[in-house]
Amino acid sequence: MTNLPFTRLLRLAARQLMRESHAGELRVLFFALLVAVTASSAIGYFSARLNGAMLLRATEFLGADLQLSGSLSPAPQQIDSGLKFGLTHARVVEFSSVIATDQDIQLAAVKAADSRYPLRGNLRSASAPYLADEVSQGPRPGEAWAEARLFAALSLAPGDEIEVGDKRLRLTRVLTHEPDRAGDFYSFNPRVLMHLDDLAETGVIQPGSRVRYRDLWSGSTDALARYRQEVEADLKPQQKLEDARGGNRQIGGALGRAERYLNLASLAAILLCGVAVALSATRFAVRRYDASALLRCLGLSRRQALGFYCLQLALLGLLASSLGALLGWFGQHVLFMLLGDLLPADVPGAGALPALAGIATGLVALAGFALPPLAALGRVPPLRVLRSDALPVPPSSWLIYGTALLALGLIMWRLSLDLGLTLSLLGGGLVATLLLGGLMLQLLRGARRLLENASLSWRLGVGQLLRHPLAAAGQALAFGLILMSMALVALLRGELLDNWQAQLPENSPNHFALNVLPAEKEAFAARVAALSSETPTLYPVTPGRLMEINAVPVRRAVTKEEGGDNALRRDLSLTWSAELPEGNRLTAGQWWQPLQPGELPGVSVEAELAARLDLKLGDRLTFNVGGLERDVQIRSLRSVEWDSFKPNFFMIFEPGTLEDLPATYLTSFYLPPDSERELVALSRSFPSATLLQVEAILAQLRAILAQVTLAVEYVLLFVLAAGLCVLFAGLQATLDERLRQGALLRALGARRSLLLNARRAEFAVLGAASGLLAALGCELVSYLLYRQVFDLVWAPHPWLLLLPVFGAALIVFAGTLGTRKALSASPLSLLRSA
Repeated sequence: MTNLPFTRLLRLAARQLMRESHAGELRVLFFALLVAVTASSAIGYFSARLNGAMLLRATEFLGADLQLSGSLSPAPQQIDSGLKFGLTHARVVEFSSVIATDQDIQLAAVKAADSRYPLRGNLRSASAPYLADEVSQGPRPGEAWAEARLFAALSLAPGDEIEVGDKRLRLTRVLTHEPDRAGDFYSFNPRVLMHLDDLAETGVIQPGSRVRYRDLWSGSTDALARYRQEVEADLKPQQKLEDARGGNRQIGGALGRAERYLNLASLAAILLCGVAVALSATRFAVRRYDASALLRCLGLSRRQALGFYCLQLALLGLLASSLGALLGWFGQHVLFMLLGDLLPADVPGAGALPALAGIATGLVALAGFALPPLAALGRVPPLRVLRSDALPVPPSSWLIYGTALLALGLIMWRLSLDLGLTLSLLGGGLVATLLLGGLMLQLLRGARRLLENASLSWRLGVGQLLRHPLAAAGQALAFGLILMSMALVALLRGELLDNWQAQLPENSPNHFALNVLPAEKEAFAARVAALSSETPTLYPVTPGRLMEINAVPVRRAVTKEEGGDNALRRDLSLTWSAELPEGNRLTAGQWWQPLQPGELPGVSVEAELAARLDLKLGDRLTFNVGGLERDVQIRSLRSVEWDSFKPNFFMIFEPGTLEDLPATYLTSFYLPPDSERELVALSRSFPSATLLQVEAILAQLRAILAQVTLAVEYVLLFVLAAGLCVLFAGLQATLDERLRQGALLRALGARRSLLLNARRAEFAVLGAASGLLAALGCELVSYLLYRQVFDLVWAPHPWLLLLPVFGAALIVFAGTLGTRKALSASPLSLLRSA
């Protein structure tokens, strides 16, 4: 027995691979791996760089990489520590103060910042209210910037002076954007930005004043980590360190959805490529039984013969994976180009890790799907050289399915898909395969009776399927998987984006009105209704804090992890309403019912907050509202569309519970973009009301959705390419048998047109059956995804009934193209070689 060294065996494998590079199964296998690695690498690069970009974007919303904040001025050693590590430092002091002019006063939120502020992001300002803004440096000593709302409330113009405490400042520009503006829609006052050097002269900061000191830091990751480690141990109770990982909710949410969908599409492409690899590797192994037997006769051991062919596929896999990683690197640039406006200009790189992970994905897919059929080559008996019916012992079914499932698990772990999505895909796919495979067998058995009066071409074509029903069912499932994957990705793309777009209709509210006085409620609503296309709904608002849950103080009633929930650290904006607000949906309990004797008034709680605080129907809550305690009982839980730009609340009380307490009113409404004059007039007519414009955020979110649409359509190309790989791999797997049958029929006198019509009939039936299976499977998997993962309302999709027609047309075209060799090859040469 010959004992070849590994290097010589490798050279032989490489030479043989080059000699057989024209083989159809090797080409399909190569392109299947190429598509899988390209998709995986592109999505991997996109996800890695997206995370880094979102972190950069989040630092802009903090104004720095790290922030030391608190109600106490930082100790000198805390500042010296940061400077010692080479960090860049900026100081900000925030407080509320009355802004005075010669005629009027207005409460405002004042920010005093030094010249280095902000360290991340940009300040934007305009030369006059409601004019175009631009990136600007902060105000100089003696100057101040103010929001347009303050200009309107105090009838000011650029160049006028205001008083902040004892200091007079000249208003030079209109403040339009602060990257680190914090708070919520219910606590905003008009903003004023001044220079930190003027703060001492104002005399506003006195012992006991409510002040927030913010020290901003930026620098290298290592320096920030060392500073955090040194300072954290000595933090006062009134101080805290914050980094930028919170980000922006709307942008982060939309891009998070995009990343999740891209991972789903990438997985679909990789799974399709895995099927193509399995089909191609099976034909690769079957066509090399004779060569493997000859190698055994020439002295190679079973292990060396198997290693010879494994090395061929390993070389092919490395070549395809390396090229796929390179194409994935280029592909992610296209994705970032499509989403470029959403991300910072200096998106960080991702290094070589996504490319290496993509190569690993390709090799894992090759090993998991190709090794089981390849294992038979090591078991081919040398006797096959003399007897062509001597077949190798097939590998164990556990080995075949076990390696495939292991490969799937590793790929899913690589893509970091969540458990619900993974189980929905695997469970739905497995159930669909079993049910639809059985259905296909029944359809084939029933087709026998339909062929009695059919033409000869139909009997030949469909008879090919009936002779091997299990193989035909397998083909139909493989082609059905292609159509199902394409339909499912297209369906999710359309309905998910439609769902996102439905949250932001064209005339979404772009203004919020806060602090509307009860006496002005009716007049304000009438004035807005005259300006807007809809009559606004005004909600009463009063601040209150949750104190007890079932008579247990809230800090002891919740777990340590939820004790830091923001809803427990601040006053909530409480409201009451007789009707369920628009955009709210009950998930448990009922809306208000007549109170029974002895029952507490009811409250409806937002479902996600209830889950975080472990609140259930019937729990008793105690609130402190205006110094008074109110006991209520949870009557219902609600899901809330937080991205709808309409007033939303964590707590909605039953009417009559809080109506004896002082309250102001809140609403949102839509005004056309060219309504600046009307907005100024509205502000002057109701000076106590605070008007907030959110048109810029709305425009940004609409741009996000438009660009996300382009990105997911781009990834659909990977799924389409993977589906074509499976299609041609399935056709290649049956090509040898078709060549022999075509040669025999032509030798018996069959015309080429008869064979062509028989092929078309066979592929039409196969395609229609595949389309039917795909339609049923797509409905099943979409039902699981909608209900368990995306939390969407599922409804049947009648357009999926077009899949049988589309499947028949697609399979007829591709099948006729892929098997044209069976009609053109010489019957004599084929029969001699058989």
